[in-house]
Amino acid sequence: MALDEAPPFWWKKPGWQAVLLSPLAFFYGRVSARRMAAAPSGSVPVPVICVGNFVTGGAGKTPTVQMLVRYARKRGLQPGILSRGHGGAITSATIVKPDRHNAHDVGDEALLHAAFAKTVISPDRLVGAELLAEEGCDLIIMDDGFQNPHLHKDYCLVVVDARRGLGNGFTMPAGPMRVPVSAQMHHVDGLIVIGDGDGAALVIRKAARAAKPIFRASVSVVGKTRIAGKRAIAFAGIGDPDKFFDMLRKIGVDLVAALPFGDHHVYLEEECEDLLQRAGKGGELLLTTTKDHARLKGMGTLQNKLAETCETVKIELVPNDPAILSRIVDTAVERARKRKLAH
Repeated sequence: MALDEAPPFWWKKPGWQAVLLSPLAFFYGRVSARRMAAAPSGSVPVPVICVGNFVTGGAGKTPTVQMLVRYARKRGLQPGILSRGHGGAITSATIVKPDRHNAHDVGDEALLHAAFAKTVISPDRLVGAELLAEEGCDLIIMDDGFQNPHLHKDYCLVVVDARRGLGNGFTMPAGPMRVPVSAQMHHVDGLIVIGDGDGAALVIRKAARAAKPIFRASVSVVGKTRIAGKRAIAFAGIGDPDKFFDMLRKIGVDLVAALPFGDHHVYLEEECEDLLQRAGKGGELLLTTTKDHARLKGMGTLQNKLAETCETVKIELVPNDPAILSRIVDTAVERARKRKLAH
């Protein structure tokens, strides 16, 4: 099931739809849990930190990955980012080049990462990690892949959205869970809860009972004074567009219109023209996410025009306790050291 087809009932209290699909969900969950529990196919001689989530859709993995990259660089490390390249046409291990690739080639997330650090896309995570190690990276940070067993991971950090949590708690197709939470929790080294809200209360309790460290972080808008108080039209094709729109309102943006699209949406010429005309009539700012901006560039004349016209809202993740970053990286480095000694 594609991420942009996630039905609304996944994020509500369990209803008849979830109950009706629960037999399929039970079967899917058992198969997925068995696959996740498989022994890794191989490892690389550098530490690997995996940033994943329990559910399908956006939870904040991308800013979490970039937060870890910033910290690793301060430590003098040379981190590389490993991505599956979701939505991209390239299916072999490839070093992402922003001046050569577009979202059709490598996906939007990989483009964002490549502007930030050396990034490799690869459906085969082990092959991709080996390429990063060959390129001189001494720390690999995986964007997603928590449920994928092929590559040995030294630290698994699971991101949870404080508002959405686990949704209705059911496994696909009855809910957003990739694997039953009890099976996933065995593989968790740390949980990071992003933002405010009560939606994550259940998973926080489950993590606490399993003695898993629980960290918290908040989203900060870079240069927010530039757009605060301005009239704007916002559009977003991400896992939870409403979170983006609410964030804009919270910092004082006067949203005239908020236009949601499906996750990883590929913008058509007609949609770009409509957005440009909407902003042209009233003179409002056009605001979008960095992922949507990456998905527009190099995709066509109107897509490029929209990319040049709209303002990109950049965010950074800020940990409530900065010491968690050293704890995560130190643990991964030490485990990798012991792993190498064992061989």
